[in-house]
Amino acid sequence: MQFEWKGVMPAITTKFTDNDTLDLKMFGLNINAQIDAGVQGIVLGGSLGEASTLTSNEKVELIKETVRLVDKKIPVVMTIAEQATKIAITEARSAQENGADALMILPPMRYKSTDYETVEYFKEIAKSTDLPIMIYNNPVDYKIEVTVAMFESLLELDNIQAVKESTRDIINIGRLQNRFGDRLKVLTGVDPLALESLLIGADGWVAGLVCAFPAETVAIYELAKAGYVKEATAIYRWFLPLLELDISPQLVQNIKLAEVATGIGTENVRKPRLDLHGEERKRVLKVIDDSLKNRPTLPDYKNLQPKENIFSV
Repeated sequence: MQFEWKGVMPAITTKFTDNDTLDLKMFGLNINAQIDAGVQGIVLGGSLGEASTLTSNEKVELIKETVRLVDKKIPVVMTIAEQATKIAITEARSAQENGADALMILPPMRYKSTDYETVEYFKEIAKSTDLPIMIYNNPVDYKIEVTVAMFESLLELDNIQAVKESTRDIINIGRLQNRFGDRLKVLTGVDPLALESLLIGADGWVAGLVCAFPAETVAIYELAKAGYVKEATAIYRWFLPLLELDISPQLVQNIKLAEVATGIGTENVRKPRLDLHGEERKRVLKVIDDSLKNRPTLPDYKNLQPKENIFSV
């Protein structure tokens, strides 16, 4: 399998049973739905995957099960989100030993590291493995921004190859691509900015609502990349109220409710998270229900002929 940082890569949710154990049956149902829709990778154990609540053994179990399910059709990317460099290195090596094809690395958890400390943290982990690495750049949620200057240093290591760009500053995509070109692949990580990001050159989309709506998500990506902007925009505008559920502190609960509505997930979350309740639950359910009532008919997005580009650079 040739690995490329492109396409739609779901930041997959972790499924739990009513007894708070891994629900591998429902997990498998969702993974198969993603594969059928045409995603180009699976990202495990991120914030949407409730990484902070998973044990090391559970992470290994998820990697092994995902590797089995995808059967080398698409790559498996494991997230490293730890507080200590030593533990992060251990988790990175474990991911590689258990079959992960690549890593997505978050900055140090809880401690707001300096630019120098952040770069050294990423570099030490990268040097401990030969797996391809994507850096998660999300200063909104994690209070640490990986700047263009920091990437200058990070890209001295060949296996640091991509960024999940979640600054919500769409101009940053252009900054990174102008400076690094194809050396740094850029994947958008903000659902409600995804189409805009793809149209200005993002290579891929690490998506959240794809967990509930895989076909619609992949359709937008494929249409946009093939030049069918009008068609992609029509689906995207329908999708936008759902996509905004991804930029909430309760994104896990929101997206799991959507997975229930589309039949490929359960609502179970792991404490301290709790199921949505009250007016917020009603609001989210209304967004989901209204969207399902108007769910679009998708074109044959898997067999598109790219539109001819009349412009040349």
